[in-house]
Amino acid sequence: MNMSPKQIVAELDRYIIGQHNAKRAVAVALRNRYRRSMLSNEQRDEITPKNIIMKGPTGVGKTEIARRLAKLVKAPFIKVEATKFTEVGYVGRDIESMIRDLAEVAVRLVKEEKFQEVEKKAKDIAEKKVADAIYTERKKGNESPEPVLKDQILADLRAGKLNKTTVEIAVIDRPKTMEIMPGMGAAIDLGEIMGGIMQTKRRKNRKLAVEDAMKLIIEEESEAMIDMDSINAEAIRRAEQEGIIFIDEIDKIAGSGNTNGPDVSREGVQRDILPIVEGSTVNTKYGAICTDYILFIASGAFHISKVEDLIPELQGRFPIRVELDNLGKKDFVDILTKPDNAVTKQYTSLLEVDKIKLNFKKDAIEEIAEIAALENETSENIGARRLHTILEYLLEDISFNASGEHPMIEIVIDKKYVDEHLKTTIRKHDLKKYIL
Repeated sequence: MNMSPKQIVAELDRYIIGQHNAKRAVAVALRNRYRRSMLSNEQRDEITPKNIIMKGPTGVGKTEIARRLAKLVKAPFIKVEATKFTEVGYVGRDIESMIRDLAEVAVRLVKEEKFQEVEKKAKDIAEKKVADAIYTERKKGNESPEPVLKDQILADLRAGKLNKTTVEIAVIDRPKTMEIMPGMGAAIDLGEIMGGIMQTKRRKNRKLAVEDAMKLIIEEESEAMIDMDSINAEAIRRAEQEGIIFIDEIDKIAGSGNTNGPDVSREGVQRDILPIVEGSTVNTKYGAICTDYILFIASGAFHISKVEDLIPELQGRFPIRVELDNLGKKDFVDILTKPDNAVTKQYTSLLEVDKIKLNFKKDAIEEIAEIAALENETSENIGARRLHTILEYLLEDISFNASGEHPMIEIVIDKKYVDEHLKTTIRKHDLKKYIL
C-alpha cells in the first residue's frame, strides 16, 4: 500500500489518541519499506529496517500502534511476549518459534486472498453439491405424488431458506495436528502424511446444517483450485519483506543492575534474540525465512530497568527509541469520544442488542475521565485500561438487568448518574477485578 507518512499517521489517529512521536516513527519505518521496494536489487539488499523500541507505561497504546500499522498494510504481524522465551537448553519456547509463527500468519493471509479470488466459483460448486444431497434425501422419503424439483431446492438454498436444514455429505477426514514437543511450535500433520502415502484423501459422511456444510465444501473446493506451493512461496516472501514482529515486555528480560538470580537467564534470552534481529535464516515447514528485512518493534514500561540495561549489541539493533506519554484527563476525554472504536461506542452497541440505548452526555464523559486520571495517580497507572474498569462498574447494573424482553429504553448517562453510581462508592470497591 502506497501511503505517505502523514496518511499513515492520519489512519492511526482514527483509533489511537496522542502519542504523535511514536506514530511518526512507525509511519516513517513503513514508508521506508515502500521506498526500499522501488530501488534496484543491489541497493535494496544493502538497506535494512530501522527497528524501533517504545518506552512507556502500560495502556498508553504501544501494542495498538503496531497492530493497527500491520492491519493498515495487510502485513504479516505477530505479537510475542519476551518473558515467554527461555535461553537455549531450558524448557520453554525457543526464540525461533516467533519466526515460525510469523510464517503461519503469512500463509493464512495469502491463503485468504487466494480463496477470495476463487470464492464465487467454489460457492457455485458447493451449492450444487448440497442441493444434490438434499434432493437425493427428499426423493428417497417423498411419499406425496408431487415431484421434488432440484431447481426449487437450489433457489431456496441460495435464498438462505435451508440454512438450518440438516444434510448428510461426504467431507475430507482431517485428523488433528499433533505436537511433537508441546509449546515448541513443532508439529506433524498425520493427515498429510497418510494422504501422501495413499495418494487419496479419506472421506467420511457427516450430518451437518446446510450453512456449515456449505462452508466445508467451499473450503475444500477452494483448496483444490489453488496451488499451495505458490501460496507458500508468496507467504515466505511476504514474511521476509513485509513481516512485523512486536516484542512486548522486553524490559522484563533486561538486567536491573543486580547480577544475582535470574539476570543470567535474562541475558541469555537477549543473546538468543540478537541473531534473529541482526539477520539469520530460520527453517519453517513452509521453507527457510531470512530475518534481515523483518521490522522489529520492541516495547516495555522500563519502570525498574532502563533501555541501557539491555546488552549493547541488542540496543544497537534498535536505533530508533520513542518515549510514549502518560495519559491525562484530556486524553481520556478524547479516547472516550473520538476513536472509531471508542469504548463508549462499544458499550452502546452491545447494549442496543438488549434494547437499551445509552446516551453519554458531555459532563459524564468529563467526570469519567477525571476519575480515571485520579485513580491512575493514586493507585497503579494502567493507562487507558482504567476506562474499561470504570465503565464496566458504572454500567454493571444496566448490563445485568438488560434482557431484550422490553421495548427500546433510553438511559441518559450524565454527571449526576456517574456521581450516584461511582463517586460515593469507588473507593469501597476493588476495581482490580475488571483489569485483564
